[in-house]
Amino acid sequence: MRIQLTKLAHARSGDKGDTANVGLIALREDFYPLLVREVTAERVKQHFRGICKGEVERYELPNLSALNFLLHESLGGGGTLSLMTDAQGKTFSTALLRMEIDVDEDEAQTLGLKS
Repeated sequence: MRIQLTKLAHARSGDKGDTANVGLIALREDFYPLLVREVTAERVKQHFRGICKGEVERYELPNLSALNFLLHESLGGGGTLSLMTDAQGKTFSTALLRMEIDVDEDEAQTLGLKS
């Protein structure tokens, strides 16, 4: 089954120059392994295709049940150079939370994601 990340996590985002920074934090500790497995740098890059022109780096923060992503070359040069509406990357967190991942029916049941 497909589950939107809004059911599993919350997020914050910001910027440094032309790089958007998105933190994805599991709503519950037991969601974290699922996020680690399914929300890869490659999938985030694909989700932001057309926006992220550079590489995507992923950092795991298990003590916080969080992942942090750096989306390089995503802000049109950055806040002072870009003509983008969101040159500071503040809406990238909401955009990432709209991403959907595949979850096995049994795992969804175990995690309480399926009624």
